Amino acid sequence: MRGFRRLFRLVAFGLVAAAIATELSKPESESTWHGRVVGVVPYDFRPPSWQRIRDAYWNPESNQLFSDRVFGVGW
Repeated sequence: MRGFRRLFRLVAFGLVAAAIATELSKPESESTWHGRVVGVVPYDFRPPSWQRIRDAYWNPESNQLFSDRVFGVGW
């Protein structure tokens, strides 16, 4: 169990580092601070707004079970 936790932390840290590296490698005018790591895992480092919080956690028009996070990496 201890090894699994260590692996999980390493993967999570790697995803955060990859997302930040992706944004820092872009020119400042193209940096949006939100997107997907490896085209799969969503990330969003923009300051949260009430509109985005509401849309992420209460969107009856969406069929998605898991929505993107308002801030951070993952779902």
